[in-house]
Amino acid sequence: MLFIIIGVVLALIMLFLAFRSARHKRLIDDTPTSRTQGVFIGMAELKGTAESEKPLAAYLSGLKCVYFRWQVEEEWSRTVHETYRDSQGHTQNRTRTESGWKTVAQNTVSVPFYLKDDTGVIRIDPHGAEITDLQTFYRSATPGDELYYSKGPLTEVDNSIHRRRFRENAILVHAQLYVLGHARERQDTVAAEISQDKGSPFIISTKSEKQIRSNYALQYWLFLIGGLVITMGFAAGWHIFTHAAIPIWQSIVFSGFIYLAAGGIGWLWMVYNSLVSLRQRVTQAWSQVDVQIKRRHDFIPNLVKVVEGYRNYEKETQQTVTELRAQFEATPPGVAGMDYHGLLPVLRTVVENYPELKSSEQYLLLQKSLVETEQRIALARDYYNSIATFYNTRLQIIPDRFVAYLSGFNPKLLFCAADFERAVVKVSLE
Repeated sequence: MLFIIIGVVLALIMLFLAFRSARHKRLIDDTPTSRTQGVFIGMAELKGTAESEKPLAAYLSGLKCVYFRWQVEEEWSRTVHETYRDSQGHTQNRTRTESGWKTVAQNTVSVPFYLKDDTGVIRIDPHGAEITDLQTFYRSATPGDELYYSKGPLTEVDNSIHRRRFRENAILVHAQLYVLGHARERQDTVAAEISQDKGSPFIISTKSEKQIRSNYALQYWLFLIGGLVITMGFAAGWHIFTHAAIPIWQSIVFSGFIYLAAGGIGWLWMVYNSLVSLRQRVTQAWSQVDVQIKRRHDFIPNLVKVVEGYRNYEKETQQTVTELRAQFEATPPGVAGMDYHGLLPVLRTVVENYPELKSSEQYLLLQKSLVETEQRIALARDYYNSIATFYNTRLQIIPDRFVAYLSGFNPKLLFCAADFERAVVKVSLE
């Protein structure tokens, strides 16, 4: 019974790992690539370069980076004398040599950084992410090499042969990255950031999206086939140990059938859950478009009022200053209570500098805000159309369409240009 339980547990673990890899692959397939300026709350896929205001210096290579991990291993070797009994029961002595590598020092260091693309930047907190990095340093050293003690511990392991190897992997500044993770609002400012979210994949990789998808697909098949081999192997072992009356091939085939049936049920569960998740993300993308349109409706008129008020204030101030200067210049010197000619140098300075109207900065700010608002709406629209297209495609392809049909999933409509011309805010400054 214990033998059977061990086999079942191992097979289930392999199935779990297989479908975990498949779920990650499907999530990558079903997530459109967003621009940093268009990232909203929820799952996001991004591509860009790693940037940092205060980059790290890697421990071994000294290169500027946002993440690095290093390891120092030391080689050891020892001779072992042991006593054993041979096949005839006689006591024998033998000597053998054991050797290997032992980790004597290691560390991982990271800092939040920014992912940059052609629309802007977004903050990435790498804590808890599944990180794929590049090797930036590898070297072997002996005590005669300065590296041996300067970057490694001063003490050596037992039976050391006085040889160490130094490894380092890092994400360098300006490195091209692929990021898949959960977007949330930052605590320090009104902006989005990508960080760890319980239950959601979080990937930061120097590999391309295609390479990551291929890796997950390979893992899926390896785990799935590995679980099948384990199941059939344990079935054969159980048949031999118990001397079962049925032929061994029947035990193997039956166990393989049970495993594949469990795999089929697991596949249906995974596909259904992924379709539900994708449908929820489509709904969320739709709401984000409305959020951006509501933001435009509320924000732009208020900003226009502020700019108009500031412009009118400067206009009135300039007119008042001009009238005062004319009055001061027309007042004869020495008239009681009217001798303000000492202020004329100051007034002339103010008036001469006044052509640089500060309201021009406000107009530029208004123009920038209008452009950014329309860009945010366009990005939200594009994201919705992309995620809805992925969802509609899933409902059509085989074999997902059968699960979708039986579960009652319906396609989503896409936005068209006319939809985005409703409730446009007019800006008119005379």
